Amino acid sequence: MADEVVAGRWGGVEVNFGEEGGRLTYGSYLRLPQLLDQQRLESNPPAHDELLFITIHQVYELWFKQVLHELTASRDAMLNDELWLAQHLLRRVHTIERTLTQQVDILETMTPQDFGEFRHRLSPASGFQSVQFREIEFLSAAKDPSFVRRFRGLTEAETARLERRLDEPSLWDAFLAVLGHAGFETDTDDAISDALRKVAGDRAHYGAVWELAEALLQHDELAAAWRARHVVMVERMIGTKPGTGGSSGATYLRSRLDLRYYPLLWDLRSSL
Repeated sequence: MADEVVAGRWGGVEVNFGEEGGRLTYGSYLRLPQLLDQQRLESNPPAHDELLFITIHQVYELWFKQVLHELTASRDAMLNDELWLAQHLLRRVHTIERTLTQQVDILETMTPQDFGEFRHRLSPASGFQSVQFREIEFLSAAKDPSFVRRFRGLTEAETARLERRLDEPSLWDAFLAVLGHAGFETDTDDAISDALRKVAGDRAHYGAVWELAEALLQHDELAAAWRARHVVMVERMIGTKPGTGGSSGATYLRSRLDLRYYPLLWDLRSSL
C-alpha cells in the first residue's frame, strides 16, 4: 500500500518509513520546492536556452560552496598537523574541479545565436561578481583587496565574507605551518624554496609533506585548466565583445591565465 508505514529501529533509534510515518521526505530534506523555484527567466518571451544558462551557473555556485567547505577544512587540518586529512579533502576538491571544467561542455551546447536571445537582459550582472569564486581564490592564496573595491552591488554580508577571507590564513599559510612543524625555516622565499628541495629530495622522510605539496599543486593546475577552458568558451560565445558587467570579456579572462596560487611549487620543478 502506498501509505503503508514501516516501523523499526536503526542504531537504537526508532524510525518510521512512508509518507504517513516519516517526518522527513526526499523533497523536504533537499528543499526541492524552494530549489526548483529559483530558475527565474528574465527574457520575455522566454528564451529556450536561458533555463540552461541559469541552471549551469547555479550548479557552479553550489559546487563553489562545496569547494570552499573542503578547502577551509583542509587548511584547518594542515594547521592542526593532520596531513592525511588535509590531503584527502584536497583530492575531493580535485574531483569537483574536474567536474567544473566538464560542465563547460554542457554550456557549449548553446549556440551564440541562442545566447544572443537573452544576453542583453543580463546586464549589468556578470560572472565577475561571483563572491564565492573570489573567496576560493583568496583562500587558495591569490588575495587581492582591489577586487573587493571593484565589485559592484556587494551586500554588507558579502563584503564581510570577502574581507574575512583576506584576513584569515590561506592554504599556503597553512602549508608553511606544516613546513615549520617539520623543522624548516619559512621566513623568506629562499628559505621556503630550500625547504621544498629538501622535502623533494627525501620523500622517504618527508613523504606526507611532499604529497600535500603535490595536492596543492594539483589544485592550482586544475584551477588554471578551468580558467583556460572558460576563456575559450567565452570567445566561442561572444568573441571580443565586452562582458555584460562592463569588463573587457575574454580579454580580461585571458589576463588571468598566468595566475599561479603557489609559484614556489612551480619553480621547484626547475631545480629537480
